Amino acid sequence: MEIKSARFIKGIGGTDEILEDGIPQIAFIGRSNSGKSSVINSLTGLKKLAVTSSLPGRTQKINVFFINESFYFIDLPGYGYAKVPLKIKKKFHSLINWYFFDSGIYQEKVILIIDANVGMTKDDIEMFYTLKEHGKNIIIVANKIDKIKSSEYEDKFNKIREIIGENQIVPYSAKKKKGKEDLLAVLF
Repeated sequence: MEIKSARFIKGIGGTDEILEDGIPQIAFIGRSNSGKSSVINSLTGLKKLAVTSSLPGRTQKINVFFINESFYFIDLPGYGYAKVPLKIKKKFHSLINWYFFDSGIYQEKVILIIDANVGMTKDDIEMFYTLKEHGKNIIIVANKIDKIKSSEYEDKFNKIREIIGENQIVPYSAKKKKGKEDLLAVLF
């Protein structure tokens, strides 16, 4: 699969007709600063499609991108640590829960992005198991592999595999553009 076109449609904060228009959705979720927006940019080849920031909590709405005029990438706010007031964090949490678990919206795939160097945090594990309990089709993207020392690589991935079991995991580096073809192959 090759991504030939990608454009930002809109950011939404809840119920919206675009989420129920029948166009397939691939949702990107992860801890704040795990690289969700960077992964979307690297997949599309557009550096500034999804806004990135070194400050956790940059994505504050459900951002909808139209890919190849045939499906949506859905970029959700991050969970866990973010440099935003508690009230905003709670809003993120409610928005994520609504989209995945209460809205009835179907996602073709859910891309759970983790920081491969940090490993799966308590928040990542909780999100993984909650998505799994709700029957979501989950692909784990272990982003930031470029930050792992080669001597630690195998150990870090073994720890992730212990948690996720048979679920698919794609080693990835949005920065170095590693894993792009592997991820595109399992997305479609």
